[in-house]
Amino acid sequence: MLATRANVQGMTVDPRAALDRFIAALEVHYVAVVNRRSDNDRAVDVAYDVLEDALDVYDEALAVVHSEATPFFLTDDDDDDDDDNDDDDDGDDDDDDDDDNHGDDDDLEGLSADDIATLVERA
Repeated sequence: MLATRANVQGMTVDPRAALDRFIAALEVHYVAVVNRRSDNDRAVDVAYDVLEDALDVYDEALAVVHSEATPFFLTDDDDDDDDDNDDDDDGDDDDDDDDDNHGDDDDLEGLSADDIATLVERA
């Protein structure tokens, strides 16, 4: 019998449910971007984090249940910053990612589409 759920980060995830959450996260991200109020709009940052998390969960569930992967690869922002700053000899030790508010998204695990929309509205 073929399993229809995957154990993702300690919880059982149905790939179909993960896909639905990923699609909802894409929609919320789009709405946040279209309705951006400023360059540092928190709603866009929250939607980005939720979208990133939803992709990770979907990709993992798909891999575990169906031995398949998506063609999407997220880069680690820290690695990109290190590469960009190799030639930076201005003497400051500031991380140049101060305007990058895409932080840890562990607290976003398991959110429904309604939860995501509520987060974006509150931000």
